[in-house]
Amino acid sequence: MLTALVVIFVLAYASIALEHPLGVNKAASALIGAGLLWTIYALNGGDPHLISENLKESVSTTAQIVFFLMGAMTIVEVVDAHNGFYVITSRIKTTKITSLLWLVGFVTFFLSSILDNLTTTIVMISLMKKLLDRHDDRLFFAGIIVIAANAGGAWSPIGDVTTTMLWIGGQITTLAIMEGVFLASMACLIVPLILLTFVLRGKEVVAPKAIDNGNAIQTTPFEQNLMFCMGIGILVAVPIFKGITHLPPFMGILFGLGILWLVGNILHRNKEDEDKEDLTLVSALKRIDMSCIIFFIGILLAVATLEHTHILTALAKWLELTVGRQDVIVTLIGILSAIVDNVPLVAASMGMYDMTTNPPDSFLWEFMAYCAGTGGSILIIGSAAGVAAMGLEKIHFFWYAKKIGGLAALGYFAGIFVYIVQFKMFH
Repeated sequence: MLTALVVIFVLAYASIALEHPLGVNKAASALIGAGLLWTIYALNGGDPHLISENLKESVSTTAQIVFFLMGAMTIVEVVDAHNGFYVITSRIKTTKITSLLWLVGFVTFFLSSILDNLTTTIVMISLMKKLLDRHDDRLFFAGIIVIAANAGGAWSPIGDVTTTMLWIGGQITTLAIMEGVFLASMACLIVPLILLTFVLRGKEVVAPKAIDNGNAIQTTPFEQNLMFCMGIGILVAVPIFKGITHLPPFMGILFGLGILWLVGNILHRNKEDEDKEDLTLVSALKRIDMSCIIFFIGILLAVATLEHTHILTALAKWLELTVGRQDVIVTLIGILSAIVDNVPLVAASMGMYDMTTNPPDSFLWEFMAYCAGTGGSILIIGSAAGVAAMGLEKIHFFWYAKKIGGLAALGYFAGIFVYIVQFKMFH
């Protein structure tokens, strides 16, 4: 059974990577892969009750991510419909594309430490559509946004789900992870930025000819500012909401979405129906990319079978027995997270290593936070940020692997070098 599961997962992964040569949408490949994997698990897994409980657990985890993704994408669409991003785009005056690249990289890096990397990616890619007209340019920017979002999330306890897992589990503390991983994460971003600067040098920023928010009416400056501040404020408030209530992030985003819906209704209550039709949250829901969300569901459910059948745990233990060195094992786990979800990999590692041997804020846990958080940037479907970017900008798997993957890998290993040198200097 385990061999069959691995073979089907590899085939499903390959079909996602070969989406354009095959002419098969990646969402279809992900759903078929998930369906086959769960079918084989159900027919050969033994206890039907246990399998049913595992499926319920996986659906619950997947639904939380999907609800969050839908909420964040809808909020961005509402802000966009009101020309809210003009608040930012009107203040960016640079005409050099390399200057814009560095600006976007650093804004994404720090924003990702406050929000999470998924939300940051959605916001920044939506912003790039307002600043850059050429799709080829936006693809490179999307790649840097993915790298920057993952790097920025790694050094903050609320920026990346794996860092949050280690934080909640007591393996790391807030100040220690920020001090320990910040420089490594910065190196992970700066190296690709430097290299990509040479690729894009000499190019000028080509802005869209006109802002088109999909409706014939013009929003007022007050409406633009209000909806922009409301949208960004809700996204920033989600981690705060989670910290206060200990409820999962999707509950905060849905709560905020309800508030935004209410404010929108009040704001446009005196307008004619045809004037406010495209400004409503209902209209925004119609514009979000459902194929991206369905792909997300399929890939997460597919990876869940590898977790429930303990394939990932066995892989982690095999690495421990075969390799032995913690630094090499964690580096390999980071690279592996570019292929499979980093959450079950980190969960397996948390179960493998005893906190009496590896106390909080030790080398293992901080290095794990960095590698698991940034290794996913090497492939486009290696992180939630990458999957979102793939759907929003229609990025080809092999284009990313060829143009961005190598840069991300160099940044990943640069950060590893910086962290190890820093750790040896101060410990």
